[in-house]
Amino acid sequence: MNIILCNYGTHAGAILDILNEAIVNSTALYDYQPRAPDSMTGWFKAKEDGGFPVIGAVSSLGQLLGFATYGTFRAWPAYKYSVEHSVYVHKDHRGKGVGARLLQALVAEAEEHQYHAMVGGIDVTNYASIRLHEKRGFVHAGTIRQAAFKFETWRDLGFYQLLLATPVHPLDG
Repeated sequence: MNIILCNYGTHAGAILDILNEAIVNSTALYDYQPRAPDSMTGWFKAKEDGGFPVIGAVSSLGQLLGFATYGTFRAWPAYKYSVEHSVYVHKDHRGKGVGARLLQALVAEAEEHQYHAMVGGIDVTNYASIRLHEKRGFVHAGTIRQAAFKFETWRDLGFYQLLLATPVHPLDG
């Protein structure tokens, strides 16, 4: 497995397939309807405009096994050192270390770009994702009870946070 930077032309379809499977079959994404193919244009543009990476794990045959990314945590300037991240693994490759490799690479990207706090919102019943994050040093930072309604039940959203030693010299403004 290789870790790469994804691009729209090569990876949009595979990323969309992974996202849509998660939407339909899991609480990893609090969305109801699968996304249309044209939604990926704006998704990749927003990542590019924000300078946010889209990291992929690919097999030796070039198949996308999963991806990870981060984006703006909150829109106000004082949050500039915090990002909210996501890690998604293709259903056929879960439990094989793909998520761990992606998360490790994503943390390295955040450090390189001088972020300080990484935050992940995880459904409290997504035990595999919680374990993945805790193994990497993320800690539970709080839960928003009944934050969403999916699969005919209220969903509690846990927040997991990792503090990085970066930036060396944070600045106001």
